Amino acid sequence: MILLDGLDVSMIVVAIPEIQNELGMSAANAQWLVGAYILAFGSFLLLGGRVADLFGRRRVLVIAMAAFAVVSTLGALADDSVLLIVSRFVKGMAAGFAAPAAMSLLTTTFPEGPQRNKAFGIFNVFEASGYSSGLLVGGLLAALDWRSIFILPIPLSLLMLVGALQILPKDPPRTERVRLDLGGAVTLVGGTLVLVFTTVSAAEVGWGSFRTIGGYALSVLLLAGFLAIERTVKEPLIRLSIFRNRTLVSANISIGLLYGGAMGFQFLLGLYLQDLMGWRPWQMALVLLPAGLMVVIIGPKLGALMDRFGVTKVLMFGLVAFLPCYLLMLFIGPEPNLWGVLMPASVLWGVGFALSIATLMVAGTNGVPDEEQGLAAGLLNSSLQVGGAFGLAVITAVILPGTKLSMLYPGLVLILVFAVLTILAQGAAKQK
Repeated sequence: MILLDGLDVSMIVVAIPEIQNELGMSAANAQWLVGAYILAFGSFLLLGGRVADLFGRRRVLVIAMAAFAVVSTLGALADDSVLLIVSRFVKGMAAGFAAPAAMSLLTTTFPEGPQRNKAFGIFNVFEASGYSSGLLVGGLLAALDWRSIFILPIPLSLLMLVGALQILPKDPPRTERVRLDLGGAVTLVGGTLVLVFTTVSAAEVGWGSFRTIGGYALSVLLLAGFLAIERTVKEPLIRLSIFRNRTLVSANISIGLLYGGAMGFQFLLGLYLQDLMGWRPWQMALVLLPAGLMVVIIGPKLGALMDRFGVTKVLMFGLVAFLPCYLLMLFIGPEPNLWGVLMPASVLWGVGFALSIATLMVAGTNGVPDEEQGLAAGLLNSSLQVGGAFGLAVITAVILPGTKLSMLYPGLVLILVFAVLTILAQGAAKQK
């Protein structure tokens, strides 16, 4: 499922110009082809993870994958921009339930230690491969017909659905009646929806606008209401004492910062190569190909590396790899330096991503009881998505207006700051 999610998001990015032309969408509306998916995905991850814990991880995964296939079909047939954006939102909802269910199946199947470390390494390979291959595949398919981008996930999701039904063991029977904390669910999803929506649209409407300030204030009120409900309800949606797990909290902070910088890096690279240099999307995908190869090469060996050197050392090595990567990007010039800047930066970014994401997932799920693994997975994925959206919005805000190379440098400095803060967050957590 994680491969399909990465594939779907990256393919749509490169197809946006063709969709705009055929459906007559404005640039402001076209951004929601990605934004609607991210909005729903990031908002429903926590609820999806907890629902998987309560009602069965296999059951939730199967239903979500079936919904993913159906909505992909509707998207392929859509001839209206509003319907297409709505289908993207619903698909993001399905992914928001499927992703934590899949990840918690992994953590409850494999015990802490070498087996889980190896499993997360392979999990990371599929995640990065889906995104990196989607850029190239999406560019090729978009050149033929943008609707093929919506058709491709249909057979893939159906194949995974059949595999899940055949391979995954059935959920154990529940001996007690399960109740869902509806008040907590409504305030949590509402608060997260408003938070992600406000962050995604802040660059467009302005950080000081009434809508942005009001949106953040409303999200704070809703999430404060959620916390109040969780403290008093008999069967809370989220047991707040889970946040006493210092490793889990630091892993969530770090993964949000890391992904914020990573999203910014990809965005700035796209501006540089496609907008300023006139490259095609598939050419940019080739620049990112070494990053994907690093993940494919390192991923299967990641479990052995964590067993030998420990999760902390592998994680810190991965986080430090982002520093020279982003420093190299400060040396981009009026002509792309493929071998001196872009390719080394791509390799370093791939090394950092391969060593960091999976180890943060391991750190954030270790020590969490099986009955809350879905919640832990939802927390980590939610932090990743919200961090990515926030990082991209902030980086977009600091980019100077115009079409000159100089407009990119404030954003490049900021992604370097994100990398430093990620390292400091981990270092501070280890000193406590």
